[in-house]
Amino acid sequence: MKKVSFRNHEDELLSGRLELPIDQFPRAYVLFAHCFTCSKNLSAVRNISKALTLNGFGVLRFDFTGLGDSEGEFADTNFSSNVEDLLAAAEFLSDQYESPKLIVGHSLGGAAAIFAADKIPSVEAIATIGAPASPEHVSHLFEGSLEEIRQNKSAKVNLGGRPFTIKSQFIEDLHRQDLPEVLKDINKSLLILHSPQDRTVGIENAAKIYKAAMHPKSFVSLDGADHLMSDKEDSLYVGDVIATWATRYISVPEEIDLKSKDSVLVRIGRDQYVTDVQSGPHRMKSDEPVSVGGKDFGPSPYDYLLASLGTCTAITLRMYADRKKWDLDEVYVHLNHSKIHKEDCEGCEDKNHKLDLIERKIELVGNLDEQQKARLLEISNRCPVHRTLHGEIKVKSSLV
Repeated sequence: MKKVSFRNHEDELLSGRLELPIDQFPRAYVLFAHCFTCSKNLSAVRNISKALTLNGFGVLRFDFTGLGDSEGEFADTNFSSNVEDLLAAAEFLSDQYESPKLIVGHSLGGAAAIFAADKIPSVEAIATIGAPASPEHVSHLFEGSLEEIRQNKSAKVNLGGRPFTIKSQFIEDLHRQDLPEVLKDINKSLLILHSPQDRTVGIENAAKIYKAAMHPKSFVSLDGADHLMSDKEDSLYVGDVIATWATRYISVPEEIDLKSKDSVLVRIGRDQYVTDVQSGPHRMKSDEPVSVGGKDFGPSPYDYLLASLGTCTAITLRMYADRKKWDLDEVYVHLNHSKIHKEDCEGCEDKNHKLDLIERKIELVGNLDEQQKARLLEISNRCPVHRTLHGEIKVKSSLV
């Protein structure tokens, strides 16, 4: 993840984060627009970005003017200025990296993403999450202060437990926006994601956006999710769905060219202890459980070790049974790792010395006799990974 900054059309410095896939060469760049009064660091925004990068996309998420780490006064912004910020972000990507092909927007950011996409020629697809069918929908958040805003030209409004100054120009700008008119003429693929239980922006908004848009358009129900997608699983799911959908509607290389000459590439940033893993064109994620300070975004390193032994065992048994023409339908390998006191270590100086124990239970499904099953159990100990674990292993480390 890289810290980036760029200037908007008012020459104010906007703060962003650029997340790239592990090999640093995205299949396409994504521009992310966060929700109203939120920031680039909202957990849902970060999770969606992580899921997209795991699928090979590069994601630029940034703070709109006057929010988060960006310069400017929020009170002087409006919906139109948010759209202008998105255009400035697209220009930054185009100048420094590559023009974005996908734009993603959450809540009011979803509406802004549609308006911005209409003005960014490189964008081929749009994904909205809990977006309103009209930007003026957001005005219900400060409905009780509308009269004060009209009379005094501004008012302090409490939004999400934080005070914000809302000026009359903000309200007036919202009323000037015609989202259905933009959707009618936009020639880009659209994915609408919305929760039926969204209490902030009702599901009827998704129906209106879908009806106004031209094909190709898609809808995915985020059943059970709240508006801010506070459940990690919901936001990770959204990221995966967008990534899968986008590959059908934007032009990406047919094959991912791994720039590293090594078999496996691993990267970790500051977000402990989430780790990206790439093996050829395959991308994975590793993490530690919450109990030891991780976020449980993926299997732990030991889980991958067990997976390596398990898959090698299963493949070895499959190959052997096929060669013998035995009636083996399925193989299940159950594995666990633990550390036990090394009771057989007579004479050990360290009386607390522990031994790594991997328990491997093999379940064979098929028409096999007891002799065949015993032979397969014997063969399981001959799988290459098993032999590696029992052999002498040397790890040679160096700094690159």
